[in-house]
Amino acid sequence: MYKEIYLVDDEDLVNTVNAIHFRKLGLEDRIKSFTNPELALDDLRFRDNPNTKTLILLDINMPEMSGFEFLEFMALESFPETNEVLLVTSSESEADREEAEKYKAYVKEFITKPLRIEHLEDYLQGSYKAK
Repeated sequence: MYKEIYLVDDEDLVNTVNAIHFRKLGLEDRIKSFTNPELALDDLRFRDNPNTKTLILLDINMPEMSGFEFLEFMALESFPETNEVLLVTSSESEADREEAEKYKAYVKEFITKPLRIEHLEDYLQGSYKAK
């Protein structure tokens, strides 16, 4: 089970809705919410234990830094693979799906917004399959 859950989306409302999903699953005490991906990266970099099992819900299209740039930093800095990313995006672009494949060490799922609580329940139980 994840010790920490990072919500990284430039829209605060999206993070709030996703946080409500986690609250319903009893995981609200593990949530860290960021509208600036650079701050989320810094927080991940400077944790006491970088190997903590962490779930990151990451948007692709953000003004400060795209989700793919975020993933590029994770790869360049050799973040441990205990950081598992769910790309949660409004993009349905095949090119974005292909780009996500470059980071398959981290990216576990590509989910089209809005994230539904059923997605989370299924994923957390290990049975989520892209729909």
